[in-house]
Amino acid sequence: MSLCPPYAPFFGFAGVSSAMIFSTVGAAYGTSKSGIGIAGLGTFKPELIMKSLIPVVMSGIIAVYGLVVSVLIVGGLNPALDYSLYNGFIHLAAGLSCGFTGLAAGYAIGIVGDSCVRAYVYESKVFVSMVLILIFAEVLGLYGLIVALILNSKMDASGCS
Repeated sequence: MSLCPPYAPFFGFAGVSSAMIFSTVGAAYGTSKSGIGIAGLGTFKPELIMKSLIPVVMSGIIAVYGLVVSVLIVGGLNPALDYSLYNGFIHLAAGLSCGFTGLAAGYAIGIVGDSCVRAYVYESKVFVSMVLILIFAEVLGLYGLIVALILNSKMDASGCS
């Protein structure tokens, strides 16, 4: 079996697309779910809308994590050089780790953001706990980014010799 089969770059590009697609889906869900809660809040207390945009901003950051990992992986793909199967699997693992944690973080931010923004209408003390829970949800995506960066640093530059 060859160390650099012609299909090896497929796994690298699958990592690129996994990081972008899954983290963006998570961010989109978090944004939409939180936005629904903010729209509900806006009908009762419009003065609280700007303060309640924190979940939407945090959801957008999740998509940026996927973009960063995708750009790093694409930087390791060069059609002029040999690309090993090992590097393909490393890039796939990096993309999946960032993408799936971004998806999970987006879902968590969306659910917490929606619930806490709706509760914020009735009780202002909920705001601090909402921010803390959102930070812990955001950290899920950050863990995936860190794992993806560590995996990307383990790439084998020796080629197929």
